[in-house]
Amino acid sequence: MLAAAAHAGASGDDAHLIRLGHNAIYRLRRSVIARIARVDRLAVARKEIDVARWLTSMGLRAVRPIDDIDQPIMVRGHAVTFWHELPPHDNANRVELATVLRALHALPGPDFELPRLNPFEGLADVIDSARGTTDDDRDFLRGRLVELRARYTALPAGRPQCVVHGDAWPGNIARIQDGSLLVLDLEQVAIGPPEWDLLHTAISRSTVGGVPEREYQEFCRMYGLDVTQWQGYPVLRDIRELRLALFAVQIASDDPRQQQQARHRIACIRGDLGPRPWSGWTTVP
Repeated sequence: MLAAAAHAGASGDDAHLIRLGHNAIYRLRRSVIARIARVDRLAVARKEIDVARWLTSMGLRAVRPIDDIDQPIMVRGHAVTFWHELPPHDNANRVELATVLRALHALPGPDFELPRLNPFEGLADVIDSARGTTDDDRDFLRGRLVELRARYTALPAGRPQCVVHGDAWPGNIARIQDGSLLVLDLEQVAIGPPEWDLLHTAISRSTVGGVPEREYQEFCRMYGLDVTQWQGYPVLRDIRELRLALFAVQIASDDPRQQQQARHRIACIRGDLGPRPWSGWTTVP
């Protein structure tokens, strides 16, 4: 972070870590946010900058990159990008999320190339490098990954493919004080089935029981579709559940405090804890 800030002509002396997950997020002085990607993510970082500018040009507000910095900046294999800090805000609610997704999915594609959605990207590496996971669990996860790849290739037809956010949950839509909604966290934006973006809310209701039925129905009415009624939903649901379990595994490899949550999620998708909804899924950083 210090090296990238110096290269950008900024000071990182008083920077402090906000979050350490898929990216390391730092706040610098003058309301600047630095995002440090994992190694070999240059193309993704470039895409985030392009998508942010494109969304704004299409009238869909998004997090804003710092325009007078030639970025991304590469430091020892890590792509670093710099962004304007968000104004005071709250997470969107589910209806607001549905509003943004409906608008996003209606946009024509941009004039630059977006990748095709790959819901399995990086999962094999997470399994292979997992620390604190038993050999038996790793064998199960590898087998589950093979099974889901095959099921995804036979995914039933749904709505036409379009630009999707890729990680659509209320925490990635900010509601600022004037009521405007801003789209955040653009690293998974791709061309893919719009149903993928509806999964987080559907799973929050049916997999972990965190969304009340009335709230879920309001989300569906605002978007115009109940994805759980689509024939392909079980396939995407199972893929998303595997991704959520492996996210906990990945974090637990670096933070042993998350090992219990990782083991719990694996036990759920193995069927060891009975049918859905499964309790006990807590947030990991």
